[in-house]
Amino acid sequence: MLALILARAGSKRIPQKNIYPFLGKPLIAHVIEGALNSALFTQVLVSTDSPQIAQIAQDHGAHIPFLRPASLADDFTPTLEVAAHAIEALQIPLETPICVLYATSILLQACYLQDARHALQQYPHYKYALALAPYASSPYRSFSLTPHITPLFPQHLQERSQDLPSLYHDTGLFYMGEARHFAKLEPLLAPHSYPVVVPHLHAQDIDTLDDLELAKLKYQLLHGCQNPS
Repeated sequence: MLALILARAGSKRIPQKNIYPFLGKPLIAHVIEGALNSALFTQVLVSTDSPQIAQIAQDHGAHIPFLRPASLADDFTPTLEVAAHAIEALQIPLETPICVLYATSILLQACYLQDARHALQQYPHYKYALALAPYASSPYRSFSLTPHITPLFPQHLQERSQDLPSLYHDTGLFYMGEARHFAKLEPLLAPHSYPVVVPHLHAQDIDTLDDLELAKLKYQLLHGCQNPS
């Protein structure tokens, strides 16, 4: 199985987010080392448009066989198109299992990758396996301000939170499947994807500096380490 880490340069809210210092190393370095240490991948590849990110990734053990074209590195380029480009550029056989990661997948644990691989082997009707997490607070209790407080689901306001249906969100930790499905741009969030449910501690969007600090706390808890800085 191949690991493909996506790491473009043009992040806006946290400039150079994918190589931002994180507990003594660039963010992407933790993801590369986690993938290598999992012993699940024959090779760890990085798709990036940045020579700087490419050099850092190479220094930490990843392979960078090409620089991604700028047309596939803007704010709106879908993950599937970037993965499909790598598959075509490297002529990866369509039956090859691939695990797409982000440079922000720092909380990923190898046990979830193993669960995903096992599920795809055991249930071949699934095209992908991916990580979902339950919402910490039920969206059924959400409100809009338009401009006043307006419940979005007024029919659920009188229900106890434990009686509301569980809902889940995509964590962005990983997307695993055969190259053929990525190459055909078959959707990731669909009934043909197997859900690997992970706890809140193991997932964190990193879009702001506050998110980054939360990710550090979670990483330290998971790895039993302390921030030296």
